[in-house]
Amino acid sequence: MKRLLLPFLMLVSLAACGQAPSDAPPADTVPAASTPAPEPAPAADVDEPAPQTPDGATPADAAAPADAAADTSTPAEPAPLPEPPVTDPATAPRAGVDYTVLATPQPTFAQGGIEVAEVFAYTCIHCANLQPSLVSWKKTLPADVRVEYVPAAWGGVADNFARAYFAAQAMGLLDKTHDGMFGAVLVDRKFATGSVDEIGDYYATQGADRAAFLSTMDSFSVTAKLNKAKQFAMRAGVEATPTFVINGKYVAQVTGDRGPQGLFDTIEYLVAHERAGTTP
Repeated sequence: MKRLLLPFLMLVSLAACGQAPSDAPPADTVPAASTPAPEPAPAADVDEPAPQTPDGATPADAAAPADAAADTSTPAEPAPLPEPPVTDPATAPRAGVDYTVLATPQPTFAQGGIEVAEVFAYTCIHCANLQPSLVSWKKTLPADVRVEYVPAAWGGVADNFARAYFAAQAMGLLDKTHDGMFGAVLVDRKFATGSVDEIGDYYATQGADRAAFLSTMDSFSVTAKLNKAKQFAMRAGVEATPTFVINGKYVAQVTGDRGPQGLFDTIEYLVAHERAGTTP
C-alpha cells in the first residue's frame, strides 16, 4: 500500500512548490476702634541687614529657581539614520522580477526586528534544496534581522506537516528536527501518506513522546498558529513555496537567472531599505 501512495505524495510535493474662583467674602462690618493711632517711630540712621533664611540666603535668593543659571551645554544631536544601499544598476534587485511590493503592507508573522519570513513546505523539493544555503546565510545576518519559518497550510497533508512543525516548536524539538524533516519526507520516504499517525511515529524516533506529540499537534495553540499561518500566506499572496515575505512589505523568490545567492542579495537589499526607512 505504501508503494502505491508514494507517487501521490510526490505530486503533493511538487504542488506545494495588512471651577471658577468663589466670590470674595463680605467686608468686616465691625466699626474701627476710636483710640488714636500711635505716632510712627523715627527712621533709624543705620541700615539694617536684609533678613536671611536659615541657610544664609536672602529671600530673593531663596525664591530664585535652582535652574536659573544659564545652561551652557550643547544638546545632543539625534543619531543619523543608516544610508540606503548603493548598488550597481546592472546587478541591483529588479522590482517585479526578483521581488514584488505588496500593495498594502501586512502584519508580520511574529514580533521583533526586521522579519524575513519563509513560507515553506516539508513536501517541497525546492525548499529542501534551498535549506542548506539558507542555514549558512542566516549565520551572516545582523542582530536586527529575524528569520521566521512559516509552514504552508494548503489543507490536507500540508496541514498535517504544518501542525507537526508547530508541535515540534512548542516541545523544543525544532532545532533537532527541522532540517531533517525535508530528507525524511523527500529522500528517505518515511511517510507514505503523511497521516497524523505516521508523523507521530516519526517524531517518536526523534525523541518525542508520541502521545504527547500527537496531543500537541491537535492542541488549541497549534490550531491557532496553523490558522495564523494560513492568513499570513493568503494576505501576502503566496501561491508557491519557497516564498519570502520581508517585513510584511515585500515578497521575494528564487529566480532562474540569479539563483539562491540572488535571492539572498535581494533580501539583504530590501532589509537595508527597511533599516534606513527608505523605499527601493
